[in-house]
Amino acid sequence: MIDIYQYSGPEIIARLGKQFRVYRQQLQLTQKEVAEKAGLSIMTIQKFETGNSHDISLNTLLRLLRVIGQLDNIEAILPELPESPYLKPEKDTVIKRVRRKE
Repeated sequence: MIDIYQYSGPEIIARLGKQFRVYRQQLQLTQKEVAEKAGLSIMTIQKFETGNSHDISLNTLLRLLRVIGQLDNIEAILPELPESPYLKPEKDTVIKRVRRKE
């Protein structure tokens, strides 16, 4: 397993692009087909897959994940956390108001 923290943003995007190419090829999709299905240009797909795209919008990435059937894996980026006992009030705690005598 790689230490992803050692990579810069553009390096991570380049790795994602190369991995995306593997998925696309396994699905026997052309870059043109992916571009049409995602509503993107072929140039965008080419730049992403070759690592020449130093920045990619989240919306573009979501479109591409949808085309290759990997959109449901987006949940792994920020999975739900269990509720913290420190962040919710205890049920037995009663807040009492004290009236001042004037």
